[in-house]
Amino acid sequence: MAFYDHDATGSWTAARAFRMTAEQFADVAAQEMDRLPSPGDPIEKVVIDGLEAGRHEAGPGHYETLIEVGRRDGLPMLTFTAPHGFDAVPHTRPSAAYVSMLVRGLHEARGWDRRRADAYVRERC
Repeated sequence: MAFYDHDATGSWTAARAFRMTAEQFADVAAQEMDRLPSPGDPIEKVVIDGLEAGRHEAGPGHYETLIEVGRRDGLPMLTFTAPHGFDAVPHTRPSAAYVSMLVRGLHEARGWDRRRADAYVRERC
């Protein structure tokens, strides 16, 4: 697992974004929250109506805090993460497969060569 620490100060976080409908976002969020996706998920309404103060708690578990991290082309950029900060959980090294997936995403989304993307990920592990 990896979490975005929404309360941390410091530099930006490189990421990959996908433009999707509220229904698609709710579907992906439900899967990450270990729920069965269903039409009319309450998260759809939250996404459509907007997050009050840029944040919404969908439940008590991992990945159940929705955060607006910015805007692009007039649309909100949203992510879901844990409600706690970076230091609230023990840190472990990610698997080689997980690092590879992150590196591939940064290479494709940001145009970074694989060495730069790999260094960026490993600096933060």
